[in-house]
Amino acid sequence: MYKQHLKLALSGEKDLAGVDLERANLAGADLIDANLAGANLIDANLKDANLKGANLVDADLRGANLESANLER
Repeated sequence: MYKQHLKLALSGEKDLAGVDLERANLAGADLIDANLAGANLIDANLKDANLKGANLVDADLRGANLESANLER
């Protein structure tokens, strides 16, 4: 299931609520306005990812790399 979720995230899918992306490499990903509510992003690499307007309510970001990520609402 993990590979399917990662494929969705990298394909530009915007509804990723509750998906398991633990340790996923999403560096530089375009996640503008994505719904990541309740997603598992533990230890995910979100370096340089564009999360502008993304819904991160209840997302688990423990250990995630958010270096230079755009977290603008």
